[in-house]
Amino acid sequence: MSQRVAIYPGSFDPPTNGHLDIVERSARLFDRVVIGVGRNLAKKTVFDADQRVELMREACKKWPNVEIRSFDGLQVDFAKECGARFIIRGIRALSDFEFEFEMGNMNRRLAPDIEMVYLMTAPEYLFLSASRVKELVAFSAPIDSLVPPNVAKALKSHKGKGGFRTGATESND
Repeated sequence: MSQRVAIYPGSFDPPTNGHLDIVERSARLFDRVVIGVGRNLAKKTVFDADQRVELMREACKKWPNVEIRSFDGLQVDFAKECGARFIIRGIRALSDFEFEFEMGNMNRRLAPDIEMVYLMTAPEYLFLSASRVKELVAFSAPIDSLVPPNVAKALKSHKGKGGFRTGATESND
């Protein structure tokens, strides 16, 4: 019997507790989950890809079947590189569904042997996005209940060094 391998791609800028909820549930569903931290040069990010990989690695260390890697390119190519037959995506609201529906159909066209798996966000994270967290940090609002402790520390440190900018937008984090 072959291993059930999935990828969970995203920008994870920054990783949130909503992301970790999807990771935890995915780790129960699949033998191995590879979190793909995208190196999308078109996206404005607070943390570079290497920093986001380290933040995710620290936040996910309690799941032995989860690994974190960066990737640059198409999700389906990354999935093939990892030996994955599944791509995991979290859906918060109808607006996420529309974006994911379009991307899922394109992925199916590019790689019909790879299945998309959509997990509904837990109700307590419906409002949570990386973009909202960045806005809260920019205005010095509390974020400790929204992100893992290592991420909260990194965000506060980054802001303290004057390296934080507002107005970063993401179509789907």
